[in-house]
Amino acid sequence: MITARDDRRRTFETVPAGAAAVSWWGRAWVSALEEVSGDPARLARGRSYATDGHVDAVTVTPGRIVAYVRGSRPRPYRTELTLPAFADAEWGELLEDVAADPAALGALLEREVPQSLAGTVLPGAGELVPHCSCPDFGRPPCKHAAALCYRAARLLDEDPFVLLLLRGRGERELLDDLTRRNAAHAAREQPDTAPDFPAVAARVALARTVLPPLPAPLAAPAAAGLPPAYPADPAAPDPLALDQLASDAAARALALLTTGEDPIVGLSLWHDAVRLASAHPTAGLTGAARTLYRDLARATGRTTTDLARAAAAWRQGGRPALAALEEAWDPPAGPFDRARPALLAAAQGAFRPERNRLTAQTRQLRLGRDALWYAYESRPGDDDWWPTGRPSSDPVTALRG
Repeated sequence: MITARDDRRRTFETVPAGAAAVSWWGRAWVSALEEVSGDPARLARGRSYATDGHVDAVTVTPGRIVAYVRGSRPRPYRTELTLPAFADAEWGELLEDVAADPAALGALLEREVPQSLAGTVLPGAGELVPHCSCPDFGRPPCKHAAALCYRAARLLDEDPFVLLLLRGRGERELLDDLTRRNAAHAAREQPDTAPDFPAVAARVALARTVLPPLPAPLAAPAAAGLPPAYPADPAAPDPLALDQLASDAAARALALLTTGEDPIVGLSLWHDAVRLASAHPTAGLTGAARTLYRDLARATGRTTTDLARAAAAWRQGGRPALAALEEAWDPPAGPFDRARPALLAAAQGAFRPERNRLTAQTRQLRLGRDALWYAYESRPGDDDWWPTGRPSSDPVTALRG
């Protein structure tokens, strides 16, 4: 919890860059010091000090702003600017004016100094007084105080509550007080007659009620339904494209319902084409499905055979199965050391290892990066391997399908 005492001290390690103030209240702050200066050269050196970063951390408390300013000597000078803080009565009057003026309250909440407060909170003639530990005893301000003044103006640009803190109140304290006063003003403006709402006894309103249990959710369907047939109307969209969009939307909706994950997130163009094609097994392809295969293969720069093989892998086990089809890699020796004796013991024959693959005549097993075995088949004497069966962590089970 921030107390009023905590709220009345702020230290700024980093001050916004630039020496020149940009807000009207920041420029007014600088003018209050420049008007009492009789040495433009000192002001110019102070601006240079501010721009070149000679002003260290700035601490603001009611009535005082302090910083160490590095000059020509190794030890920095303690420099401060003082500004009279308001008494409680002055603050009460000022806050009543702000709470009663929506424009002033809105400006303050937007971190701007309301124009109506300009003559009150900004330094008046002779109010802003510089002090410095440097040996410059000429007419103030010295260049170090001028540098602090220019640096403080940039703080005021960013946050006008710094100016109000100098006048004696912290931001949280101010906003809390303004909230109370604004609520009081709003209450006084309400009509005397309140609407006649029916009363409810507190014991009734707070009585614990038991709601009936929610019905059990419906079971997810076993498979996505088939879309309706779309007529081949020259003025209508392509019926094949509509059928494909509807079928794919239904399949994605079913996946989201059953797994909570969208199946196309993170897919490349090739992966998505394989996913779409996998919904249409190559055995007994209809004319529409053949057209889909042709269009997908053309869009991805592959052959229809490449697409059909990849779609078979996708049906075998999704993206990991497709990776097993397309990627040869060097797995650790352990899985192979265990797999080959297991295959021999199951009378499956001797398999020849090559990278992540075990091959015996027309049968092959591929170890995926997911530690599952994927089975493949080929015609005798033909190095044309096609996925078959389901993957398994046991090579014998995967081979038998």
